[in-house]
Order: sequence, then structure tokens, then C-alpha cells
Amino acid sequence: MKPVLLLRVLLALPFLAASGCVPEGSESDLVWAVNVGGEQFVAADGTTYRAEEFVRGGDVGWQEEVKGSQDAFIYRSYREGDVELAYPVANGRYDVTLKFTEPRDLTGGERVFDAFAENRRIVDDLDIMSFRDGKTRSALSVTVPDVSVEDGELNIDFHASSSRPVLSAVVVRLKNRNSPAGKLLWADEFDVDGEPDADKWTVDVWPSRKVNDEDQTYTGRPKNLRVEGGLLIIEAHKEDYRDAEYTSGRIHSNGKGDFLYGRFEVRARLPAGKGTWPAIWMLPSDPYRYSTSCEDGEDWQGSGSCDAWPNSGEIDIMEHVGYQMNHVHGTVHNQAYYWAKWEQRKGRILSDGVDSDFHVYALEWTPEEIRVFMDNILYFVYVNEQSGWESWPYDHPFHVILNVAVGGMWGRSGGGIDDGIFPQRMEVDYVRIYEGVP
Repeated sequence: MKPVLLLRVLLALPFLAASGCVPEGSESDLVWAVNVGGEQFVAADGTTYRAEEFVRGGDVGWQEEVKGSQDAFIYRSYREGDVELAYPVANGRYDVTLKFTEPRDLTGGERVFDAFAENRRIVDDLDIMSFRDGKTRSALSVTVPDVSVEDGELNIDFHASSSRPVLSAVVVRLKNRNSPAGKLLWADEFDVDGEPDADKWTVDVWPSRKVNDEDQTYTGRPKNLRVEGGLLIIEAHKEDYRDAEYTSGRIHSNGKGDFLYGRFEVRARLPAGKGTWPAIWMLPSDPYRYSTSCEDGEDWQGSGSCDAWPNSGEIDIMEHVGYQMNHVHGTVHNQAYYWAKWEQRKGRILSDGVDSDFHVYALEWTPEEIRVFMDNILYFVYVNEQSGWESWPYDHPFHVILNVAVGGMWGRSGGGIDDGIFPQRMEVDYVRIYEGVP
């Protein structure tokens, strides 16, 4: 029997959700946010994290520097060990975001723990450093939807199998957020069988290794890319084809659907298995807008000399790597904050059945901020810092990309590619783009 350490969190707020009362300055769905081990703090997105209250047990810690977040302050303080927080909440369903950072120079596997909410396991084998791309002192945000409370208290327990649990902050939101209803600008419902609509999509036909050291070649063959039965199907196969061992598909709307701001929705079912790397994402329609080293007309994608990426930006509405099933990621890339600087701005949400059920992956993009959702659950916010294009290149039109990569730098990082899983497909029910965000 493995040794267990308990980090017990009884979360709450001094109002009943049913009353409609909300802390001043908070969004209508925000129930409670607390800076564990620290002082009150107003985050970049306006969320007020209360100073730690009603807390006992564990050791309070502090670290001077944390990367990977616009709100580093809430990650600098933490509690480590057996901790209890007690505060009542109204019965109902909640979405809970847990915030962590690895404050010590540990390697993968040295601090591992599970999280339970209301006696249900919500995070399995949480290794902060490994979850955060192998980096210590880097912010990790994990959102867990649909936590049901029936006894007036939200109970969260952390059971450690290695070292002691660590927690920096908690955010609790009410369920049932409604998506805004703006004017529909552009859509593809994939109602006509055959090739993707050429008036809306361009097919990329690419060799393997062109970008991200991906193992597949992208083709335009119906085997890899087709509309069938009301769905866009992007299907990856294990096969030898044009100097690659795998094939798949990738389409984009550049020049046919380019948008600055709005709400972007894609309803999709994802592939499964180690080595799959599906994505729903956006790139700038003018990739050279903020580039400084590109030759005229240079093919910037996969280039080692042209800095169109990350300078002109990227927005990832959904990424999923099959070696860590049901972990969905939302991310922004720019010159100031990207992986090479250990400053990647990202969030993750956990949801069962991404390969068996359809989910809606959405982005709300305004001049002030980028907000990423899964099934209308907000799990990542990036705010315009008003510090220039280096941190906010998101002031010009972008287009949508849908693809299923095989392997690549991220897809292989969980232990290679499982050849026994193929074929695997991403099925897309629709893409809808709305004007503005109310």
C-alpha cells in the first residue's frame, strides 16, 4: 500500500449561490478564488483572489520567481503538506481550477499526488514539473469541470505517492455559463459529402518533418481528408507514403475565412492513442506582420531563420496529445512568451471521453483579452498587457487550422508512437465564427 499524505481542502464562500449574490468586481459565474498561503491579489483578468483565510496545517512557502503566468504573484506563495481549508458553499455543480508550481529542484516522478473532489478522483498522478513541460517554478493551471456538492461543502483531497502535495491557489466557478449569441459571420456545417468546401478551405499537402518534427505527411487524399455523413473527417494512418511512415490531413481557411476578434466555435470528437496530436488553432493571415528576419516570400513555416513565428502570434483553441488522454490545452504563442523562454502562457482542462463524445472548443477574442473554453467552461485567459506587439500580436486577422499530427516533438514526448492504434480520426461537426463578444 503506497504511503499517503492528505491535503484536505474545504472550499467555500460566505454567500449562497442560489441568492444570486456575487463578490464585488467578480464575473457572474465566479464563486470564490483564494491565494493559498498569500495575500489578496487582483489578477490581470480582474479576478480577486482573497487573502488566505480559514486555513490550518501544512507549511507556508514563498518563491521569488515564477514563470509562465501573467499572475505570478499567486503562484509565489503556496502551502506544502497536510492543509485544511473550511468554508461553506451552496449545493450544486462547480468548475474548479487548481493552480500549482513546483518550488523545488525536483525531477519528474519525485513529487506525485492525486486530487479528489467530493470523494471522486479528479486528477490522477499529478506531477507538477512534468505537467508543466519539465520545468520547475513555472505556473500550472488545471481546471476540472462538473464537481457536484450535496452536503454544503466542497471537499478536495490530495493523496501523495511521492513527496508532499503543493497548492498555490483555487478558483471555483458556477456551472451553466451560456455562450454569447452574436451575429454568425462564417460557418461550415460539413453537410455535403466529398472534398472539403474549396471556397472555405485550402488543403495542405506537406512532407513529414516540415514543422514540429512531425512524423506524418499531409495529403489531400479522401483516405486522409473528406466530408462524410455531416462530418469533416481527418484520418491518420500508419502507412509508408512519400518517405513518411504515417499520413494524415490538415486544412486552413487563410484567404477564405480571416477574422479579427469574435467568438470561434468548433464541435469535434478527438482521436485517441499515444502519438496522436490533433489541433484546432489559428495563425496570422499575414505572417510577416511582425517578422524581422524573413526574406520576401520566404516559406516561414518550419523555417529556422524566419521569425514570422512566434513574432506574429499563434492561438491554440484546442490541442490534445494522446499519451495523456482527456487533458485538453489552450495556449497563446508570441515573441515575449513562448516555450523557448520558459514563459509559455497556457491552461489545461480535464474532461472524460474526448475521443468518445463531441465537445465544443471555443475562443473569445477581443482587443483586451483572449479566453478559451471547452463546453463553455472557461479555463484559460490571456490579457493584453498594452506593452507592444511582442506580447500582443493579436491585433490583425487570423485564420482557422484543423489537423491531426502524428508524433512530432510533443506527440512523441510521452514515449513514442503506438502503431497499434491506427487508423485514428478527428471528426468535426461544425466550425462557426460569430461577430463580437457581448
